Amino acid sequence: MAEAESIIGTPDIPEAEGHEGAEPEQNDRAGAPDGQAADTTAAEDGEAAVDRSPATRRRRIILLFCVAVLAYLLDLGSKMLVVAKLEHQEPIEIFGSWLRLDAIRNAGAAFGIGEAFTIIFTIIAATVIVVIARLSRKLYSLPWAVALGLLLGGALGNLTDRIFRAPGVLEGAVVDFIAPAHFAVFNLADSSIVCGGILIVILSFKGLDPDGTVHKD
Repeated sequence: MAEAESIIGTPDIPEAEGHEGAEPEQNDRAGAPDGQAADTTAAEDGEAAVDRSPATRRRRIILLFCVAVLAYLLDLGSKMLVVAKLEHQEPIEIFGSWLRLDAIRNAGAAFGIGEAFTIIFTIIAATVIVVIARLSRKLYSLPWAVALGLLLGGALGNLTDRIFRAPGVLEGAVVDFIAPAHFAVFNLADSSIVCGGILIVILSFKGLDPDGTVHKD
């Protein structure tokens, strides 16, 4: 038996140990769960990483549309109430002469600007909606989702008036009713557009892009 063992030989133990030691390395490479497509970009100089996973983009798009739907429904509901209860009636004073509710029909843009270009403003509103839809494909920033949602809801609110209200399709007059003293009469859609625009300006000054990238000067 001793002679047979010397002829056949025994397995090389160090190689076997080395083979066993390779298994943890393989496990480390497969540390991420199968099918997980998380794409995170590490920022430089200690900045937080930008999570660009598909799940994050879906959440931002859902937030964008939730904000847009809320802004749109508030605008639509307020206009329906104003047309039913306030139009052709005396203005209602909220804070004396400083703030009143006064229903008017506005054929121009926000705050009564450019009443001779109703069709152009309708086309601009439709273009804004298309641009926002395209931007949403690369949307990973939460503040940008809120800002674009406000713009989208406001644009849809006034576009609905342009299409469905008199005097006709694409030429409809927008219902305005918020009348501060010494200022143009406007509606909730105008407010939503202005708030979204201000937020976008702030984000741009901070160097934050819709995809979550931060630019430092």
